[in-house]
Amino acid sequence: MRRTLIVGATSAIAEATARIFAEAGDALFLVARNADRLAATAEDLRQRGASAVHTETLDVLEYERHQSVLDAAVAALGGLDLALIAHGTLPDQKACEASFELTRKAFEINALSTISLLTHLARYFEKKEQGTIAVISSVAGDRGRQSNYVYGAAKGAVTLFLQGLRHRLHGSGVKVLTIKPGFVDTPMTSAFDKGVLWTTPGKVAERIGRKLNSISDEVYAPAYWWLIMKVVRSIPERLFKRLSL
Repeated sequence: MRRTLIVGATSAIAEATARIFAEAGDALFLVARNADRLAATAEDLRQRGASAVHTETLDVLEYERHQSVLDAAVAALGGLDLALIAHGTLPDQKACEASFELTRKAFEINALSTISLLTHLARYFEKKEQGTIAVISSVAGDRGRQSNYVYGAAKGAVTLFLQGLRHRLHGSGVKVLTIKPGFVDTPMTSAFDKGVLWTTPGKVAERIGRKLNSISDEVYAPAYWWLIMKVVRSIPERLFKRLSL
């Protein structure tokens, strides 16, 4: 039985991943902002076979509560084997261009809150000398593009932070996994036209489940995004800035 903490547990990808964990009999501690949705998610996971499900409401910008929520998860489950951080929002790029306050809030939610949680989790797992920290970042963090560079910059900060954390924790027996989804059909992207590159939360969840016990450090979901982003990163800046991406 694995003891698993999920932050952002009511997000589409987190819910799909939690179902896989529940069906494997994991004991779960779910954290999210909306109490009603959190309760419904918890009941669904109990029905799917989770050995235990505990919940805690949290606005991730309540930094002062991050340690106490982690402590509650450890106490409820008797320790942690896995932590999955899966919260985030997709800001309006044009609105952010006109407002630093909106840009700051986007960074707070998508980067700084995650970095705060990771700082607490890293201390816990480093002392324990085992376990896995998995974080949902994004392919958007691989290169800045005019269409979503505020979101991309926040996710890029998370990706780089995870690289350093992975380096720090390598000798302690703690695995740090960066998950980079591409285009995923979720409520957050409901206004977007969908094409052949889009996938579902369930398929991303399946890939996460497969890679948690692998030697992978970074996982693109679906896998073809590794090649797409390799090409995108290879385009010289003098040419890239002329493209409408």
